[in-house]
Amino acid sequence: MLRSTLINNIVTAVVFALLSSLVYIYIAEPTPAIIASTKLSATKQFLTSSLLSSIIQKKRTAAIHTSASMSATTTDSPVPRTIRKAFLAVEQAEGQGARVRRSIGTPALRNLTPFLMLDHFSVKPGAGFPDHPHRGQETITYLLEGAVDHEDFTGSSGTINAGDLQFMTAGKGVQHAEMPHFNADGSPNVGLQLWVDLPKELKYCEPRYRDLRAAEIPQVDVDGGKATIKVISGQSHGVDSVRDLAYTPVWILDVALRPGARVVQPLPRGWNAFAYVLEGDGVVFGKEGEGNRQPVGQYYNAVFNVEGEAVYVENDADAGGDARVAIVAGQPLDQDIVQYGPFVLTSKEEVVQAITDFQTHANGFERSKGWQSEIGKSMRS
Repeated sequence: MLRSTLINNIVTAVVFALLSSLVYIYIAEPTPAIIASTKLSATKQFLTSSLLSSIIQKKRTAAIHTSASMSATTTDSPVPRTIRKAFLAVEQAEGQGARVRRSIGTPALRNLTPFLMLDHFSVKPGAGFPDHPHRGQETITYLLEGAVDHEDFTGSSGTINAGDLQFMTAGKGVQHAEMPHFNADGSPNVGLQLWVDLPKELKYCEPRYRDLRAAEIPQVDVDGGKATIKVISGQSHGVDSVRDLAYTPVWILDVALRPGARVVQPLPRGWNAFAYVLEGDGVVFGKEGEGNRQPVGQYYNAVFNVEGEAVYVENDADAGGDARVAIVAGQPLDQDIVQYGPFVLTSKEEVVQAITDFQTHANGFERSKGWQSEIGKSMRS
């Protein structure tokens, strides 16, 4: 026992030594099975070896703007936001048997404060995201097709269907499972999952869930009815969302564009923003008559420069069909990001402590001891 304790202490010291000069660390999320079943010493060893080959980057976010500058513009001809970069979300394996197109949280874009990850997922029965932990972030799941069950160690459980959203605050710690429904036609369950960083002072808040049903989401028709905007969170053309469901201020707008439709969507000044093209081959961003117009293809993420007041987007009149774009904006957080898989904190020490707490069922993870979800049991057989 003494020898084991000594080894653990040595490994922990090595981890701290490796982390001592780092401000920002990003490592791809290990599979839940590795985190759940590996002994504490082995997990620290895994962290140590992963850090040696990880991409390391210093990330210090810009200061949060004043409340006056954060308000969305109301001018008749707002200054357009230009695209800083646009890149394809390449499909990859994730969870157990699931497929995702990840854009934020990749080498192309490690993060965009307050956003940590964006997955466009497709999950068929027999695949899914069985029991796994989180600490320090919020997840927003927007289901586009099918249905997904969720269950966690607090006793919370439920189902979201097409058009519904679930907002989960991990806070000091939660362990949960997300599993797809079986669709009679064999079709996959499809949606978006966005990870949002929590302000440092809320990293250790109590975990919570909020569901937003499709019928609760207001929408507005613009451009003579050629475009429809679902106001999931934020404001659009005089329509406000039902309520704020995330601790970190975030706007989420689902924009449907018929051929020839044009939309000008003001955004809060100083916020980071991006647009993900869900459908369509004729999407163009930028103001007509100016030199900054840029076509963006399906499954591409267009990241906007922070300067400017509004996103200009249209679906070309000669497009082969309707287009669908998710426009997302969030208030930047002036804090460091130190991430190891599902644990997102602001210091090296907190990352190691999160692993320790999960493995020893302490400091928010007490209920993880012996807990196994019902919906994830099929993945354990």
